[in-house]
Amino acid sequence: MRIISGKYGRRRFSVPSSFGARPTTDFAKENLFNVLTNFIDLEDVNDALDLFSGTGSIAFELISRGCEKVTAVEKNNAHASFIAKVAKELKTDALNLIYGDAFRFLNTAKPESFDLIFADPPYALAELKQIPELIIERNLLRPEGIFIMEHPKEFDFSSLPYFYQKRVYGSVNFSLFLKTEEKTNA
Repeated sequence: MRIISGKYGRRRFSVPSSFGARPTTDFAKENLFNVLTNFIDLEDVNDALDLFSGTGSIAFELISRGCEKVTAVEKNNAHASFIAKVAKELKTDALNLIYGDAFRFLNTAKPESFDLIFADPPYALAELKQIPELIIERNLLRPEGIFIMEHPKEFDFSSLPYFYQKRVYGSVNFSLFLKTEEKTNA
């Protein structure tokens, strides 16, 4: 795993070969963060959420680029331990690691809300399609916030509120949702 930019930029961490996680590729991550910087100044992000955190790659990229606090939710014990180990090596207190189920977290997070939410669930997850709906229904995204959903190509979230656009980088698909006043009234 590599942190691309920011104060921890170019740092690499060896992910155990036993991990079953499918981390976001560096190519896709780099392109995603290039897009994000057009919408949001990551140094102004007070609270970000990384659901299905896996290796913590997105969480650490957000912290490296100046996010004040990132909550990473991961239910796999080995993955959560790896995330905790990397946070310790980086000597950061900006990470709030929650060892638990992402759906349980989403259902109990209220009234907490976030400036930025990233979700990268396992592609075979039966409930994958419910994630954006749950985030929108639970009002977990603050006004002017952005939500990014990584998903397989066969999913189309364009009919949901706040949907902005779909981006494709190789085999990685991102749907972006912007909670703007304009989208709220539409």
